[in-house]
Amino acid sequence: MQNVLNALRTLEEVAERQPAGVAELARALGLPKSSVQRALVTLHEAGWIRPAAGTPTRWTVTTKALHVGRRATGELDLRDIAVPVMEELRRLTDETVHLAVPEGGKVVLVERLETSKPVRIVLPLGHVLSPHASANGKALLAAGPAEAVERLIADGLERFTDASITDPAALRAELAAIRARGYATNGGEWRTDVSAVAAAVVDASGTPVASISVNVPSSRMTDGSRAALGAAVRDAARSVGEALGRPPAR
Repeated sequence: MQNVLNALRTLEEVAERQPAGVAELARALGLPKSSVQRALVTLHEAGWIRPAAGTPTRWTVTTKALHVGRRATGELDLRDIAVPVMEELRRLTDETVHLAVPEGGKVVLVERLETSKPVRIVLPLGHVLSPHASANGKALLAAGPAEAVERLIADGLERFTDASITDPAALRAELAAIRARGYATNGGEWRTDVSAVAAAVVDASGTPVASISVNVPSSRMTDGSRAALGAAVRDAARSVGEALGRPPAR
């Protein structure tokens, strides 16, 4: 039983830290390296993780973990509905489009459609996005309950770049602005070279179940393109929400 628990805990840490090496995982888990190594071998043989490029060996989760997570949350239905809308959004913008979902206080990237442009934003599926320093995260925060915002603030707002919002009052004001215009923005708040716009997908009960974003290198984002992309992503998220049973906007 302990070996099973070690393997499951190791899988969770790999998903959180990927790509992650044995020493890093052992420190995070408080386990001997030998125990973590056995867990990694088991997970690899079972198809849950794979080695990343380079040496020393570091590990990332495979799509098997993502697929199981989708089935557990019912997200396969969401993806089936969202992907055609995302494809149209990509056609209109020729920029990378992401689908993210809230999961246990985190925001997880679950689908990606890439731009044809050579300079692009590439994040792995399963990547955990910052709730307050990403467009997807802020869109979900703005559409969710106030209690979630206050819990995040109580835990501390991490600074990633000089543009990151770390002041609670500033975050509350930002979320109010997002509700008013219907989409969130990220202007280099997580990484200086990454900008994005996103809107929450709200289901029939009024619950934010996902967010859709358009992601571009900061060098391609202007005030004009930000507003145009914001309107497009807001319409896309609304279309997915209506397909999930949300009443059409009046």
